[in-house]
Amino acid sequence: MAFKPFAFCTASVLALGFASVAQAQDAAPQGTAPQAAADDASAEDIIVTGVRASIVGAINSRKDNVQIVDSIVAEDVGKLPDNNVVEALQRVTGIQVTDRAGGEAATITIRGLTDPLTTLNGRNIFTAAGTSFALQDISANLVKKIDVYKTRSADQIETGLAGQIDVQTRRPLDFDGFTISGLARGIYSELADKANPNVALLVADKWDTGIGEIGFLVNASYTRAEYRNQNLQAGAMVPFATETPPAGSGLTPLERIFPGDRNQNWTPGLDAGLPIAPGSTLNINGVETPYYLSRDAVIASDLYGKRTRPSVNAALQWAPNDRSVYTAEVFYTGFRGKTFNSLNFSFVDWWGNLPADVANSFELYDGTNIIKSRQAGAVAGFNSGDYSTNKTDSYVYAFNAKWDVADRGKITADVAYQDSKNETSFFAIRTDRAPLDIDVDFNAGGGLPSYSFGNPGVLTDASAWTVGNLFDSGTKNKGSALTVMLDGEYEWDEGFLRRIKAGFRYDDRKADSYVRDQGAGGLPGVTLDQFGQGTPFTNSGFFDGRADIPTSWVLADPRTMDKDAVRTLYRAVNPGLLLSDQLSFGHVFGIGEINTAAYLMADGEIELFGRPLQLQAGVRYVQIDTDYEYFDRGNGFARTGVSTGSAKWLPSFTARYGITDNLRIRFNYGETLRRPAFGDLNPNVTLTGDLSRIGFGTGSAGNANLTATHSKNFDLAIEWYFERNSAIYATAFRREINGLVVPLTGREIIPDNYLPRNETYTETFNITRPVNASDGVLKGVELGLTYFPTYLPGPLNGLGFTGSATILDSEQTIPVVNTQGEITGSTKSAFFGVSKLSYNATLAYDNGPIGARLSYIWRKGFLQSNEGRSFANPIGFWRAPEKSLDLQLTWNVNDDIGVTFDAVNLTKAKQQNYYKFGDVGNAQQFNSSTLLIDRTFAVGVRFKFD
Repeated sequence: MAFKPFAFCTASVLALGFASVAQAQDAAPQGTAPQAAADDASAEDIIVTGVRASIVGAINSRKDNVQIVDSIVAEDVGKLPDNNVVEALQRVTGIQVTDRAGGEAATITIRGLTDPLTTLNGRNIFTAAGTSFALQDISANLVKKIDVYKTRSADQIETGLAGQIDVQTRRPLDFDGFTISGLARGIYSELADKANPNVALLVADKWDTGIGEIGFLVNASYTRAEYRNQNLQAGAMVPFATETPPAGSGLTPLERIFPGDRNQNWTPGLDAGLPIAPGSTLNINGVETPYYLSRDAVIASDLYGKRTRPSVNAALQWAPNDRSVYTAEVFYTGFRGKTFNSLNFSFVDWWGNLPADVANSFELYDGTNIIKSRQAGAVAGFNSGDYSTNKTDSYVYAFNAKWDVADRGKITADVAYQDSKNETSFFAIRTDRAPLDIDVDFNAGGGLPSYSFGNPGVLTDASAWTVGNLFDSGTKNKGSALTVMLDGEYEWDEGFLRRIKAGFRYDDRKADSYVRDQGAGGLPGVTLDQFGQGTPFTNSGFFDGRADIPTSWVLADPRTMDKDAVRTLYRAVNPGLLLSDQLSFGHVFGIGEINTAAYLMADGEIELFGRPLQLQAGVRYVQIDTDYEYFDRGNGFARTGVSTGSAKWLPSFTARYGITDNLRIRFNYGETLRRPAFGDLNPNVTLTGDLSRIGFGTGSAGNANLTATHSKNFDLAIEWYFERNSAIYATAFRREINGLVVPLTGREIIPDNYLPRNETYTETFNITRPVNASDGVLKGVELGLTYFPTYLPGPLNGLGFTGSATILDSEQTIPVVNTQGEITGSTKSAFFGVSKLSYNATLAYDNGPIGARLSYIWRKGFLQSNEGRSFANPIGFWRAPEKSLDLQLTWNVNDDIGVTFDAVNLTKAKQQNYYKFGDVGNAQQFNSSTLLIDRTFAVGVRFKFD
């Protein structure tokens, strides 16, 4: 804000550029049976360079490894054309990428699961008070190799149901001597119309001395991105009276029907929403009353962002002899982010005026009671200028020692200390306008609404907007960990038993979270042009001409304000508001967790039908002791302390068999855990007022009683290496998961809470908390092919293809709750974030000085989340299919210098959401939001001299 051993990489290896044979043929990775690397593969491997080198290395590694691992390798700094680790991973088999806002990919899943363990050089890493690391903060420029473990053995860290992602950085003894290499790229963001730098430099050297070989390395990277996110949304779907409500209902034509203080009119958040058939009714005041379903608002969000990421990796190595190596290293990654969101919100609601001809003021979708378009008079609206900052600094200090003991023994010791801090701030001022007439089509085509106002000049007239609410908040989080690991092993060449390995890990983790929060009502009678604080901002060109909507509006801009002066103005009408910009933080959560683990594993080999059958079995014992304290924000930060403990035995077993020299099968069984995120344990309630005037606010809180989720994992793979540079494989897998965490929502009364006493204040809230209330099964198949023909003539030599597909099926129980949040039953649902089908395909070319890659990534639509239970629309919130077409070209001027060109999202793909549950809902009538995805172009040069 990180991956281990390696394997066939399908499209991802091409996605990441060039790799050397030295990288592709590293020593046998962790979990590899001792004799595997000495198998027949070495006689068949060929030496290639350029694009194909990484592919061949990945094929060889998968062939040799007992575990199922996919890898990415890079020869030199800058040889990975992607900007960060997440982008690098999007072409790995089984990985799906979401959240592409801001011109970069941010979130990954492995086989549909969202919690991969993130490690750096085998060490678990994290960001601040979290339990995982923001992988997009690691520049691809620092990466030597990325390993994605689909299965794991007893000697690997037990957490992460999805698998493990290990990022490996460079070490000075990897180089032959003095080396300097680097890159400089300019990346153009089309939506932001900005060019941004991406630079990196590596300097390494080693010396033979009287005390052995000594090496030193520094690898630094800096990236900056100015970006623009443009999002257009049709609001939530709620019931309205028809144009002729029945007598006794108490309703006026097209009046919005609220649930009522006891949900007596209708129950929000029903899984499938309210019925959409024509003539459907609600019981209002004892009268069966027909209703329409319509959207309550249209929303435009135009966000301008800037982020920078400095990173440094430094290492010192000493090899006093050929039997021992000592490594000291430090890794720093930083993040600086600023965003300004220009939000324009207009109600399309009952509390306006009705047109004279009510019956012809709206249009229904055929065969439904859903309003497609309508006219409304004198609707309210507001703008909001939201300014956010985000700062993170993370350090890892580590010392590692490796010794060869006798002829066949090895001991490895590792000590690491981590420290990570994150601080955020949010400062926003809402401005309100006078009522306007609106004409809106909630889906004018392609999921995009269109709308216009009766007096559009108001939108950009600063004198027409009054200064409204102030929102002023921030968070501060910090985390640290001291980790000690000790591993030992011994090998044999003959007999059934080939290796015994045992180890111990001790991890002492601490995390703390702090918040500050204040707000205030508006400044009566003060218009934006009279405000005198900062310069009003008017955006332009919103949505790039892709929708028939207003493209400009004016609002307050906190970026240009003296915030203390603003607080002084608000305090004059809101006594008690703090004056200082250095607002005090309240400690809301602290945790201390000790994780102690030990393992024992053994490798064996027997002959079966004249071929070796390699076996690996082990067990890992894990004990977790947690002490945490939380401080109640609503009760003067009163402290409560809780202590918990748990222990678990986790077995694993792997078998690997070569049917022929080129045809192999393997089976793996293992058990893994998903520890609750620290934030999910925090029972403090975070509240949001009644912003949409629906009669209640919303809130979220953690659950101190959460326990670890447990998974039993089965994998069966078959691989055929039919040519030296080519392979095809299939892997079937199944995950049986118990104790999945799902959110439950209940209605609560929280009197005298900390929310500001303005028009959004309420004491009634829908509070959502996580619970271990779901079990599920995830199963699927991965298919992969890499093919570089050896028979193509002349200029076509070097043309190849790599691609993969993942087919997933999932089901989990979802609890059904009443208004109080009590579980009354259950239903079935797919896992969140799981596409049933995803694939990637890459056409690659590598001949002489020219290297090229054209890749396409696609994933089927998926259930993203369950929408908040405040409205009538279907509870399922779906993401439409996602895709990206990318191009990369390289011209190697000579052996030392290369010129690159990259283009991402050539087709200008969009990210869209819609509502659906079962057979109810679709992307047309139930469209929600559309986010424009940036198209970027990059030109760069890289060099290496040694």
